[in-house]
Amino acid sequence: MFQDKSVVVVMPAYNAARTLRQTYDEVMAQGIVDLVIVVDDASRDETTEVARSLPRTRVHTHPRNLGYGGNQKTCYKLALEAQADIVIMVHPDYQYTPKLIPAMASLIGQGLYSCVLGSRILGGSALKGGMPIWRYVSNRFLTLTENILTGAKLSEYHTGYRAFSRDLLEQLPVEANSDDFVFDNQMLAQILWLGHGIGEVSCPTRYFSEASSINFWRSVKYGFGCLNTALKFRLAKIGLVRCRLFPSKK
Repeated sequence: MFQDKSVVVVMPAYNAARTLRQTYDEVMAQGIVDLVIVVDDASRDETTEVARSLPRTRVHTHPRNLGYGGNQKTCYKLALEAQADIVIMVHPDYQYTPKLIPAMASLIGQGLYSCVLGSRILGGSALKGGMPIWRYVSNRFLTLTENILTGAKLSEYHTGYRAFSRDLLEQLPVEANSDDFVFDNQMLAQILWLGHGIGEVSCPTRYFSEASSINFWRSVKYGFGCLNTALKFRLAKIGLVRCRLFPSKK
C-alpha cells in the first residue's frame, strides 16, 4: 500500500522464465506492492510455472500469443478487477530496475501525475546502460517529432516502465489500440489527448542477452507506427480527421 492506496505491479511476460524471479524479488523488496499480476503471452518456456511459484502473484496465461499490446490489455483489465489504485508496469526481463517503484507510486499517490514514466534518456543512462547507438538515435528522432506533433515535452515515448492511476486507466480507450509494440506509443498519445500531464523519473537501464528487445525490422515498423500515431493525433486535434484512438471529447 501507499497511503492507503493499493499498489499492483503488472508484468507482461513472454519467455521470461530466466529473469522473472529476480525481477519479482526486487519488486517485492520495495515494500509497498500488494499484488503482482503476471500475464504470460503463450511463452515457449516455463514462465507460467515460475510465476505460479511466486507468493502474492496472480497468473494469467494466454492460450495463444496476442502480442505485446494484447498482453498489456489483459494486464490492465486484471489490475482494475483487483481494485488497484496505482498500477505499475515492470517488464520481467530485469531491464528496468524495480527500485524506482516507490518514487513512481509516490508521484501517482500524491496526485501530482496520473502517469509517470521511467525515462532512460534523463540522466544520460541509455548509452551507459548499453543501448545500441542506432536505437538511441532513432529514439531521439522519434521523440522530437512526436513532441512537435503532440505539443508535449517528454524526454522519451519509448520506455516500457510506466505507472498509472486507476482513474486514468479507466478513461483510456485501450481496446482501440494495436496489439503490437506500438500500443505503448498509442497509450501515451491518448493520455496527452485527454489532457493529463505525464511525469518522468530518471531510470538506469541494462541491456543484456536475457533482456527482451525487438529486432531491427520490427523496430522500423514500430517507428513508422509511432509517426503515424503522432500525425493522427495532430490531425484529430485540428479537426481534420476522426480516429478511434482519439475519440471526441464530450
